[in-house]
Amino acid sequence: MTTPNELRLLPWSGPEGKPCYLSTDDQGGYTSRLADNIEAVQLGTAAHLLEIASEILDDADAEPMELRRLGHALTGALKDVLRVAVSRGHLLAAGEPHRI
Repeated sequence: MTTPNELRLLPWSGPEGKPCYLSTDDQGGYTSRLADNIEAVQLGTAAHLLEIASEILDDADAEPMELRRLGHALTGALKDVLRVAVSRGHLLAAGEPHRI
């Protein structure tokens, strides 16, 4: 079994927004694969939002409400991307190979 410093930060939160961790020796297990897939979706969503943001910010006629919604969406995506980066950084520090 993994040691506490080798726990994987999962890309979702638990009750009350607390982080969830996975302890397993099976990096190809169901929960590991699910986390990999969710991380890929989160990164893809962030990339897509970045494209949309560039278009909206280049539009001088963009409505304030549209900019506000964009800001909220980008904030959520940035939180997800940061969680993925922290999780993958911990995996690298623990010396475990990680599929991307």
